[in-house]
Amino acid sequence: MQTHPNNPLQGKTLESILTSLVDMYGWEELGTRIKINCFVSDPSIKSSLVFLRRTPWARAKVEDLYVQSLPKPRRR
Repeated sequence: MQTHPNNPLQGKTLESILTSLVDMYGWEELGTRIKINCFVSDPSIKSSLVFLRRTPWARAKVEDLYVQSLPKPRRR
């Protein structure tokens, strides 16, 4: 198994990524940032995971937002 130390998604599950985003933004803001119906209409982690696992473009948007939301390392 290859490891990619600079990949912020390494070792993260889709569920942990989604949970972090919901904790950070809440469902309403998440639905505003990523226009996906499962974030707007009666959202839940379980239903969102089903949709995201079946929809690669939506999963990519969620992963991109997660990476953008991570704190940036300080330069020396």
